[in-house]
Amino acid sequence: MADVHNRKTRSYNMSRIRSGNTKPEMLVRKFLHANGFRYKLHDKTLPGKPDIVLPKYKTIIFIHGCFWHGHANCKYFKVPKTRTQWWLDKINRNKANDAKAVKVLRKDGWKIITVWECKLKPKNQKGTLLNLIKKLTV
Repeated sequence: MADVHNRKTRSYNMSRIRSGNTKPEMLVRKFLHANGFRYKLHDKTLPGKPDIVLPKYKTIIFIHGCFWHGHANCKYFKVPKTRTQWWLDKINRNKANDAKAVKVLRKDGWKIITVWECKLKPKNQKGTLLNLIKKLTV
């Protein structure tokens, strides 16, 4: 099946997707702040430029989009039917970069929490956010 948009429209749509301050990220940030957690954002001095850094808890939270980070067995991760190999290469590079950053951060003593976009959808959101607090306070 061909793309429903022409090349120019698809390019424009993809250019509008942000890498930071996404809806899932803002949701987690507001929840943490409302529950008394203070954090740093997108710390460029740390590998992977983590979305949320909680120095007091020596914890890093990555909020991953299911498509961009290749969330296995997730209904929100579908490989595009056009330029398939290009997309697979891009997503696999993202996954490799994620793994490399996590390895270095763990070696430096950081606790890593990954929150997937699909787990922040309305039916899973409350449980995911409460579980996040549980992981932070253990």
